[in-house]
Amino acid sequence: MALEQGIPGQSYNIGGANERTNAEVVDRICAILDRLLPPAANESMVRRGLASYSALKTFVTDRPGHDRRYAIDATKIRSELGWHPRHDFESGLEQTVGWYLANLDWCAVVRRGVYAGERLGLSSSVEGGTPERR
Repeated sequence: MALEQGIPGQSYNIGGANERTNAEVVDRICAILDRLLPPAANESMVRRGLASYSALKTFVTDRPGHDRRYAIDATKIRSELGWHPRHDFESGLEQTVGWYLANLDWCAVVRRGVYAGERLGLSSSVEGGTPERR
């Protein structure tokens, strides 16, 4: 809509007025997983003796520049272009988690590639990654 109806040179923030902290998003993802893929049906969770995905949460030392929350003011795109989200936060997040669960083969391919699940942004190299992967 911004491409087709927006004014050239203008910027449009696209958001659903759903400010959440990162921890709130993780909690919601865990609750969705508990329902869509019960821990008792997940071999890895059973092996660890965990009854909820929320038990996997760990807190790390914050790093400089780490965003604690994300908030977007989408007033301009709503008022000038009449845009509105098709999904609310809850349904959109549920659909996203569902997509990943339905596409585990795709996830496995991604993990076999360059990205090995390591925490990104800790390296001082331009390319990023861990020292072992440079």
